[in-house]
Parts: sequence; C-alpha cells; structure tokens
Amino acid sequence: MMPATPTIVARMASASAIVSGAVPSASTGLSGFKVYDETFHNILGSVPKLEMILEDNSYPFAHEASVYIPSSESLFMSSNIFTDPATGEKTIKITKASVSEHPVTAEIINSTIPLPNGGVNNGDGILWIGQGTMNEAGGLFQMSVHPPYKTKFVVRGFYGRQFNSLNDVVVHSNGSYWFTDPVYGWRQGVRPKPKLPNQVYRFDPNTSDLRVIADGFGRPNGITFSPDEKTLYITDTAETNGDGSEDKLLPATIYAFDVIKTGDQPFLTNRRVFSMPAEGIPDGVKVDMDGNVYAGCKDGVNVWSAGGVLLGKILVKDGTSNFSFGKNGTMFILNENKLWRAQLNQKVEGNLLEK
Repeated sequence: MMPATPTIVARMASASAIVSGAVPSASTGLSGFKVYDETFHNILGSVPKLEMILEDNSYPFAHEASVYIPSSESLFMSSNIFTDPATGEKTIKITKASVSEHPVTAEIINSTIPLPNGGVNNGDGILWIGQGTMNEAGGLFQMSVHPPYKTKFVVRGFYGRQFNSLNDVVVHSNGSYWFTDPVYGWRQGVRPKPKLPNQVYRFDPNTSDLRVIADGFGRPNGITFSPDEKTLYITDTAETNGDGSEDKLLPATIYAFDVIKTGDQPFLTNRRVFSMPAEGIPDGVKVDMDGNVYAGCKDGVNVWSAGGVLLGKILVKDGTSNFSFGKNGTMFILNENKLWRAQLNQKVEGNLLEK
C-alpha cells in the first residue's frame, strides 16, 4: 500500500502560454503544429491552439495513463517514478485534474495500486495497470472515479507467475482486456528479476481466460485498436532499455496486427511495421474515429493515417509519453511537470470515448 501525500500538489499553477496556427520560431521555446501532409489540416481545423493549463515542478505528475472522464470533465494521470519526500521511497502517484475549471485544479488520489502506469476508461470507472513493487505483485485494477476511489484487483499474474511490470491496457468492445508487459520495472530497480518474456496478454473477465496473445517484442508498450477493432496497434520501445541507456539498433516502432477469429476465439496475424517516428520512441498510442493513429513521441504527438502516412505533429518541447482525447476536438498532452491542452478540429473524436 502506497502512503498518500496530498500536500505535494498544494500549489498547482495555471499557465497562459498559448500558440495558435503555424509553428513558432525555435527561439520561443513554445510548441506548435507541423504539417507533413495536407490532410492534416482536416485534423487541425481552421484555428488550432495549444496551451499549457497546469504546471507543478515538485514532482512529474503528468507522465502516463491520461484517462479523460467526460461526465465530470476530469483527467486522471499517473506520475513518473519519483522519491516521495515524506517517506524517502520511490513511488508513483495518481493525480486527478479538473480540466473544466479556470484555472485548472488538481489533487493526488489516495490509491493502493502498486506503481500505477497505464489506464483506460472501463464502464463507469478506470481499468488501471499496476506495475507492482519489489514486495507486491502487479496486475489489473478497476478503480472508481468517485471518492473514495475504491479499487479492486482483477488479475494478478499468469497462472502462478508474476507479471514483469505491466505497462498499458485497452478494452475491447466485448469486454476483454488486452495489455502489455515489458521488463522496465526490473531495469529500473523496482521489480524482481522477470519470470516471463516481454509479451502481450488478453484477459476475458467473463470467463477468466488469460492467455498470451503476442510475443517477439523487445519492450511492448502502448496498445490500442482501430475503430472497427479489426486492427491492433502495439508499440515496441526497446530502443529505451529502461536503465537510462539506449540502443538505436533496437525497435522504436509501431506494429499493426490483423485481429482474426478461429472458432469464437481471437488471434493476431499479419504482423507488420506500421510506422517509426524520427525522434525517440512511440510510447502511448491512440486512434481517432477516422482511423488516424496518434503516438506520444520525443517531439510531441505524431499523427499517421490508417495507411501509415505521417500527416503531422503536435510539437511539445521535451515530448510526451501519453495523451488523451477530450470533448469537441480537445486533446490533453502529458509533459511530465506540465499538462497541455490542444484544440483541434471539433469533429475529431477519440475512439476510446465511443466504447
């Protein structure tokens, strides 16, 4: 159980840095939009805007998950690993930001999830990934989005073997959970030596069937379906080892798979390279209702067509690990100590909010 430290977010500051339209000069240090294909204008709309709406330099609150709750206009995020000043231990905290308020306010959620990372909308709550710690196994956890944020674990290991350090998860329309499990926690010194390969899993909560759905990855990371759920996208971020080192000869790639059925059971086939960003690794990955694929990269959010054509970028200094779509063409971009909001074409919709 991780102790809560609510005072850490006592002074979340709002910000008014805004950039609209074309890319500003590099000397401004601000972010903008870069067009590689004219169809990207259909995503940007006539007056795209990017603004920093929250900043807190006391800890990296805006790292992963980025789960938007439309009913309350709130955003749930997991921090990067940091040392809690109250305990002196490495920890990860979940932050809830009220993004409709002016200025935006935020609070730390008192969570028992061991080192939470990825998360996704699931019913009236959030399905969280818990990486686990040296003393506690990780797994999938369902959390309420209302105080006191009750949490229950869903699955906690592969038939007696602990997961390595689960990373990201997506929910299929049939209710099954698909999730990635790289060895990053071990490399970062917060998890024991791995007992499983770097793999991707599927869990059916209705039947409790748990199985490996894909392997052969260096570091499986982000995961999402196309709107029709006929294609599954998985990022491999093996270029970043997890201990601070990099190997440019290892994958920094988004792979696409066809989702087929044998009998009434799904399988993945036709693995292929979908794309590779020019800068860094593709971490979190999401899709809009038109099938365009978005990934958090070293230079911001990169956007490709369903055919793998680079359409454009939402440029954010120092990049992003994850992001999420909001209402009416908004996007929330996590930037460690900063949270950004992009206003795109109001017709842009993220497919996760359609579930």
